[in-house]
Amino acid sequence: MDKRALEVILTDQKAEIDNWSSVYLCSRYEERLVDLNSPQAQVVIGVRRSGKSTLCLQTLADAGLVFAYVDFDDERLVDIEANQLNDILEVLYKIYGDFKYIFLDEIQNIKQWPLFVNRLLRTKMHVVLTGSNAKLLSNDLATHLTGRSSEIALYPFSFAEYCRIKGINTKLHSTRAIAAQRSAFDDYTKQGGFPELLQVRDGRKYISNLVNNILKRDIEQRYKIAYPAQFENMAHHLLNTSPCIVSTKDLVELFDFKSPHTVQNYIKYLKEAYILIGVKKFSSKSKLRIIGEKLYAIDVAMMNQRDNAFAGENLGWRLETIVLLHLIRKCKNEGWDVYYLNDRSGECDFVVCDGNRVLQCIQVSYDISSEKTRKREINGLLLAHRQTKCENLLLLTDHQYEELEIDGLHIHIKPVYEWSAGFFDDNSY
Repeated sequence: MDKRALEVILTDQKAEIDNWSSVYLCSRYEERLVDLNSPQAQVVIGVRRSGKSTLCLQTLADAGLVFAYVDFDDERLVDIEANQLNDILEVLYKIYGDFKYIFLDEIQNIKQWPLFVNRLLRTKMHVVLTGSNAKLLSNDLATHLTGRSSEIALYPFSFAEYCRIKGINTKLHSTRAIAAQRSAFDDYTKQGGFPELLQVRDGRKYISNLVNNILKRDIEQRYKIAYPAQFENMAHHLLNTSPCIVSTKDLVELFDFKSPHTVQNYIKYLKEAYILIGVKKFSSKSKLRIIGEKLYAIDVAMMNQRDNAFAGENLGWRLETIVLLHLIRKCKNEGWDVYYLNDRSGECDFVVCDGNRVLQCIQVSYDISSEKTRKREINGLLLAHRQTKCENLLLLTDHQYEELEIDGLHIHIKPVYEWSAGFFDDNSY
């Protein structure tokens, strides 16, 4: 591609981002994690359509900085080779004038991109990157940018962000305000947090296209999947049944794969593309933590808003998924880990750890009005206490509040909408 064609493309892209300045964009918690003064490349990673580009553009714009921009997800740049990246840089200087900040969107699409970024960093350029594949970014960063990058994971809207974009104040506690928050949470539980779902009419078509695009483009083409039909069937099956504990043997038999390694690789690709997220089993023994992984969809929208999903409301599973995603957001930023606890005597949904120190044990149940359900969930927390010695016990529900004292232990019961709305301000850990 000659420089004249590049100039047309990059000028078009500049016009697109210039138009964004007149649109209200929801502020995200992760904006504060982007350090624009750092000599390290700021790398924002996450599932497609989670708002990575918007986050970076808004952070740069709010700082009042002059920056250049390239979107490598533009189909007109699909055949760009690494040796043309310098031509792109030259054209950017022509379009933007002098700049010290550059935003490279979906940079993983270009082979040998880290060498180019490394060169920019050596010239004291401040670089912001986005990508939607963990393996490509992490491997390349580790190989070529050791110590010269800072990764920030971005997920679809949290409930607090969902409320912010809908104009709902989560700090008020009047009857009217609580009713508005609960109504918004009902919508969030069903719709999920992908930002563009707030603007499209056909959410099912949007999510179907998104999932298919990730499966075919980001995984099948990139990894040369040998059995695409079986791979796609397995991916949809895992989304339909999530959250679920993985049985490699069952998946091999169900989809007639020739080897358990094929299943393991396919699941790894799905996690790297941020369709699925895995939670390991809690154990002090390393060999037990690497088996029996529990898989969750990256957003509740992917659980049923797809063609042929054939899934019901599954409100309990959806609530559990929302809780996990909120936990993952905080734990990623704090350097903590999340596990699930399961043995013959019972289970606890989540165990939050700082290294080998257990910070909190959490159960999630949509409705505990049934005595049988209530007893099961509380027993799960008591089991977690016995195994971890943790006394910070929390039971999250759809709407119940209560404070319990059992055997000298205090158990907090509160609704997820309240817990998640103020989650990042919570210092109970």
